[in-house]
Amino acid sequence: MPQTTLRIAPDVDSLLASGRRVIDIETQALQAMAARLDGSFSAACQRILAGGGRVVATGMGKSGHIARKIAATLASTGTPAFYVHPGEAGHGDLGMITDSDVVLALSYSGESDEVLMLLPVLKRQGNTVIAMTGKPQSTLAREADIHLDVSVPAEACPLDLAPTSSTTASLAMGDALAVALLDARGFTADDFARSHPAGSLGRRLLLHITDVMHSGDEVPSVPASASLSQALMEMSHKRLGMTAVVDDDGRLVGMFTDGDLRRTLDNPALDVRQATIGEVMTRQPKTIDADQLAVEAARLMETHKISGLIVVDGDHRPLGALNIHDLLRARVV
Repeated sequence: MPQTTLRIAPDVDSLLASGRRVIDIETQALQAMAARLDGSFSAACQRILAGGGRVVATGMGKSGHIARKIAATLASTGTPAFYVHPGEAGHGDLGMITDSDVVLALSYSGESDEVLMLLPVLKRQGNTVIAMTGKPQSTLAREADIHLDVSVPAEACPLDLAPTSSTTASLAMGDALAVALLDARGFTADDFARSHPAGSLGRRLLLHITDVMHSGDEVPSVPASASLSQALMEMSHKRLGMTAVVDDDGRLVGMFTDGDLRRTLDNPALDVRQATIGEVMTRQPKTIDADQLAVEAARLMETHKISGLIVVDGDHRPLGALNIHDLLRARVV
């Protein structure tokens, strides 16, 4: 591999200027592409929606890397898709492509031999071919059923050699396709979470309060007439750092936490040996419904700077309890 020699150490300003120049050039490229977006884009979306199969993305080199990312984005947003290497396709992987699939072929020049080699077979099989090129007069653009123009005024590379603006434009066009299809399908956050169950997004969107709360005998609860010492025994036994306080009908009237205990002990006017929990509890505590998402509990705790919540039913009776440690264990926060 050829070695390059750094002849002059660049200063901070020149490095920043270089970075900003790249971003400016690529921004201009995206704006130019957005301005010329036309019926070909909507036709591509309609063909994919009507196809009933999958989107098979393909491309060589840097276009191949972008094609992989586009396929991954499509698949995670409701459009089944995968990547096929055009070189491998010519040696058996074409068998992965069925006649109901739509092929999205990327080649900025539109003349990549490995991609062009696939066209006769795809045509014979009846596949719709959507080309994404920067050369509307190229072979791939002419032979495709639909052409998406991702041409750019200039590459951000000062040598005008490394694909930079062109790959950014192709990636943005792929994102535009994915989001337009997502909107058309009515794809929801719950749909997204179902395809990301192992990630943090999936946990945040799929976990409900009932999945993380303590319920049944694990819920700390005392009547309002209980003594402070009785409440402390309940808190110690249930180990959640809090207890619900209920009236004679079992409805929540207050809550007592470790923080309330510190404030109680700091009150010189109060005889802690004689006090009932009803005298020192927090009235109208923050609560949450069982059918809400666990992430809503995290947001409520953060907003009000509290570390625990009582889960209540429609009659304001405690159903469960959870604290910040439960959310941390579930990796919701």
